[in-house]
Amino acid sequence: MLGGLFGVGGGLIVVPGLIGFAKMERRLAHGTSLAATLPIAVASLITYLAHGNVDWPVALFLAIGAIAGAIVGTHLLHVIPKNVLVIVFVITILATATRLLISSDSNGRADLTVAMALVLIAVGFVTGTLAGMLGIGGGVIMVPVMVVGMGMVPVIAKGTSVAVIVPTAIMGTFRNRKHANVDIPVASIVGAFGAAAAVVGGTVSSHLSDQLSNTMFAALLVFVAITQLLSLRSTPTVATLDPVSPDRD
Repeated sequence: MLGGLFGVGGGLIVVPGLIGFAKMERRLAHGTSLAATLPIAVASLITYLAHGNVDWPVALFLAIGAIAGAIVGTHLLHVIPKNVLVIVFVITILATATRLLISSDSNGRADLTVAMALVLIAVGFVTGTLAGMLGIGGGVIMVPVMVVGMGMVPVIAKGTSVAVIVPTAIMGTFRNRKHANVDIPVASIVGAFGAAAAVVGGTVSSHLSDQLSNTMFAALLVFVAITQLLSLRSTPTVATLDPVSPDRD
């Protein structure tokens, strides 16, 4: 439902569920969640496409940066203290949530220029890097950037975000399988039911007003910030246990 409604992956729900109820080890839960994200993202993408709500040029440049950033992020896992990253991430998304609530004017983006394309690649790179290091990112970063920074209509920003999640989820799942960090049967079950709910969420999203969409997304960002702050109480300073995971927002 989150994937369809907000253009995010849903890992914030899936990962705690797999750890708490299925008693999975954390690395396996992250990898399995990412694999389950793939069918959910595909179903969401089909729904947004059916309503014409995907900006493919923007998705292309974001994906280029996100895939590269995810690879870099997994290498930086052992270098940069996770606590520092979490604090910076939380400050950023809380500021974004505030900005979403202040302004709801979305008249559509301007024509793509070389400079804008480079900025999109950079945004995608930062998104992928944070995803690789924190196990979160994707839609919760890309959607606000597109809405606040580019003036895109929220529903199109969400559809574009989902289009970026698909290739990053494919790449991340492939790499996680090489390290035996994916439970395919569990991912298939979660993904199948998630895909069905994503269609409903995507359909509902296409009928939301911009103001309501921004308010709901801001609430989601606040929830993400709280969960990340709580994670500081139970995780080591240097994150060394998370698997390769380009997008598990």
